[in-house]
Amino acid sequence: MEKPPLPNDEDGSVLAESRSDTALVAADEEGSAGADGPEDDRPAWDSKLQYVLAQVGFSVGLGNVWRFPYLCHQNGGGAFMLLYVLLLLIIGVPLFFMELAAGQSIRQGSIGVWKHISPRLAGIGYSSCMVCFFVALYYNVIIAWSLFYMGNSFQYPLPWEQCPVDMISNQTVKECASSSPTSYFWFRKALDISDSIDQSGEFNPIMTGCLLAAWALVCLAMIKGIKSSAKVMYFSSVFPYAVLICFLIRGAMLDGAVEGIKYMFYPKLEIWGEVQVWRQAATQVFFALGLGYGSVIAYSSYNPVHNNCHRDAIMVSGINFMTSVLASLVVFVVLGFRAKNIALDCVPELLAPLGILHNNVYFIMRHPPPGVEGTGLAFIAFTEAMALFPASPFWSTLFFLMLLNLGLSTMFGTMQGILTPLMDNFRVLGRHKTMLTVCSCILGFFIGLLFTQRSGNYFVTMFDDYSATLPLIIVVVFETFSVAWIYGADRFLDDVEVMLHWRPPVIYCYLWKYVCLLGMVGLLAASLLRMVFKRPTYTAWNHTTGSETSLEYPGWALVMLSMLIIVASLPVPIGYLLSFLRGGRSLPVEEGEIEPPRERYSKCNSAEPEPNNHHSPLDEDRNRPRSTFLPLGAEHYRLLPQQEEGEEEEDTGL
Repeated sequence: MEKPPLPNDEDGSVLAESRSDTALVAADEEGSAGADGPEDDRPAWDSKLQYVLAQVGFSVGLGNVWRFPYLCHQNGGGAFMLLYVLLLLIIGVPLFFMELAAGQSIRQGSIGVWKHISPRLAGIGYSSCMVCFFVALYYNVIIAWSLFYMGNSFQYPLPWEQCPVDMISNQTVKECASSSPTSYFWFRKALDISDSIDQSGEFNPIMTGCLLAAWALVCLAMIKGIKSSAKVMYFSSVFPYAVLICFLIRGAMLDGAVEGIKYMFYPKLEIWGEVQVWRQAATQVFFALGLGYGSVIAYSSYNPVHNNCHRDAIMVSGINFMTSVLASLVVFVVLGFRAKNIALDCVPELLAPLGILHNNVYFIMRHPPPGVEGTGLAFIAFTEAMALFPASPFWSTLFFLMLLNLGLSTMFGTMQGILTPLMDNFRVLGRHKTMLTVCSCILGFFIGLLFTQRSGNYFVTMFDDYSATLPLIIVVVFETFSVAWIYGADRFLDDVEVMLHWRPPVIYCYLWKYVCLLGMVGLLAASLLRMVFKRPTYTAWNHTTGSETSLEYPGWALVMLSMLIIVASLPVPIGYLLSFLRGGRSLPVEEGEIEPPRERYSKCNSAEPEPNNHHSPLDEDRNRPRSTFLPLGAEHYRLLPQQEEGEEEEDTGL
């Protein structure tokens, strides 16, 4: 996309409207020229539908199916939903819109976006890449579990419907008799889990094979970038909705479904007074939209520069919330059916002395058995309920195929948050996209073997709880501060207005500067205090008693989880410190890394100079011209008078 020469430009230089600084330099060095040059080299979505499906597929993940329903169950049902919507509107949507606008305009990954604002902020992008890598390691293990269960669903009866019999004693296996068939199949047959994280044990060969298959699926779908993964999105993003609707219709016909729905929507407003509930709601908003991963920025960077990203932010956020509600309806309908069956079988004689027989179903809903949290909801509680369905293998296969697609669509976005920034900032990697994708998947598989040993589930819990939460909150705090205060919220909104051809509501300025920033700082403080005052624990399986128990992490595990947090967060201060020590100049360019020419153009107006009301502190330190954050139209730029002759020749080559 080339523009006509500026009227007031004596040498008739041509500027690319939406081309990133990275693409400019890459074109110079590779000798690209003309209208068919560097802009055409960057992939783009074939249609708006592809892009929307990709963003929805990334944001709607496994957490919508098991974490959101669990939080509703634990925190007052309808009251938690109201709190979630409130935080989604005042924190989630503004931050989501901010990331979409930044990626779409600068057309680079997370590293390039924050380096574009200031070289001192380049560490934000590297932290996002590290967190994405950690998440990808354990997230693909969950996909491997789904593959294992889906493969075991093609038999009747389902292998987790009944306890196995010991061939020697001809009696039911003690571990299964002490727990339940679904718990025994999950902990013993699928995971072959040890009693603690200290007992690593040997590798689980079946689960190792499933992990290899999971990484192979991710690699094949992403081997050609968004061109290949976008085609997979047509199925992986839409299929889960068809399955959820089928489950809802089938579940609504079950005995106990009404009780489950009533329990879900009944509001307990008193929980609004608990700080813990606010922390959990804010955390769920934060992770549901995928803020801080860099994947949102990466996906939006392949959009046309004038795409209405404000509408996209509201639409994707709304779809995400409605998906969580739909999944919660399915879960509560099934749990209501499960509770009704348990009540009819055994509750009367247990609760008769208490005189609450008429509330037996609600009593079971309020006091669910172990395993209704996190992965246990899908692999224990839900499988137990599906075993009671007519044609149970069909519903089980459908359910785990849905989990597989939910996981894959999120995995695609997570990997894109790693690959796009690296390819945008390192020429060598950008020239070998296929090799980078394959090597990343191979590396992920070999490191992921940590999760396929007998204690692997405990490491999945560790990574899920500590490798992403604190580092991502830190990343988003710096993102918000850099846009709202370093670059300037008003200035950012001015640039968005030029990009969209209309001005978003001014309330976004106040939300970015105060509400979002204070909310994220409060969430960071609450998470840190929780870690300091409550020693980290994990839930272990005791094979002797056939039950779960809470154990404290040993010393070496505490060091490991601390290192996860430090390694993921460290690029932010390191990037700032290195840039500060070099007097605010850009970091030295490593071999193969692209150095954007950030001082070559300055925003101006053909009628009168633009008042410099939005200088950032970092600009004042440098005391030099500042390139605008979001690309504007050709009429807003002119070549700086101090441009050297060599630079003019370089631009002419474009």
